[in-house]
Amino acid sequence: MIANPAVCLDGKSLAQSIERQLADHVRTGQAQWGRSPGLAVLRVGDDPASAVYVRAKEQACSRVGIQSFGAHLPATITEAALLAKITELNQDERVDGILLQLPLPPHLDPRPLLYAIHPDKDVDGLHPENLGRLVRDEPGLRSCTPAGVMQLLAAYGIDVAGRSAVVVGRSILVGKPLALMLLTANATVTIAHSRTPDLASVTREAEILVTAIGQPRRITADMIRPGAVVIDVGINRIQGPDGKSSLWGDVDYEAACAMASYITPVPGGVGPMTVAMLLHNTVWSYCRRHNWHKPLLSLTSMPPAH
Repeated sequence: MIANPAVCLDGKSLAQSIERQLADHVRTGQAQWGRSPGLAVLRVGDDPASAVYVRAKEQACSRVGIQSFGAHLPATITEAALLAKITELNQDERVDGILLQLPLPPHLDPRPLLYAIHPDKDVDGLHPENLGRLVRDEPGLRSCTPAGVMQLLAAYGIDVAGRSAVVVGRSILVGKPLALMLLTANATVTIAHSRTPDLASVTREAEILVTAIGQPRRITADMIRPGAVVIDVGINRIQGPDGKSSLWGDVDYEAACAMASYITPVPGGVGPMTVAMLLHNTVWSYCRRHNWHKPLLSLTSMPPAH
């Protein structure tokens, strides 16, 4: 055990700081170029969780000054019709970013739809061209959740260089791109997953442990190295006996706080950072289209509050 409880990595406060900086850039851009950035979020069908996420993104856009050009499309829409909508948004000069909200109804394959989004408007960072830029460490749009994790580590002065990092989860949304980002930052990276034998023996080696497996409280205190940095990407909606739902992470938070040096809560940790980086990517794309290549964020150190 470590002597002191873990420092809580406050993603909500950091996201608010990022929003303020982005709002300043939007005001500057509006004055110089005569328009605000535009983001189109496409939601297909009536998945309740997707509705909540899209509403949160639209509210965040409003706070920063980004125009919303999203659409709520019927669950019965054909692939051809959805591709036509994406093509229309690709050609719309008011739109700087396009996001296709997942999951999609079962009859729609997300891959050709994601590939149809123009790489320069791919604010989810999932187009093969942007993933290739990540592999080559070239400028480009980065996946929002992994980028949010890296910003959170940087804001708290957590240097990953030379440290052992374990990423539990290998999805194209989080695990794989985050492993590449950590590798670029000179961490020594291991990717674990559902087929990893004796997962606990792997996670106990991690100085930086990131979980993105979608299993509530799967990571228990005995799976954490004393003093490790624990980043919980999991957001699991659990319905209680009273019918009300609550959000749980992949980590047993209360027990893990006695082992870790830093830890993210759920909610209030990585989730707000994902939305903040979506806004960042939209403004980044907007600025690039106007040949403005200055860095958008200047992160101040977050206070080490428990």
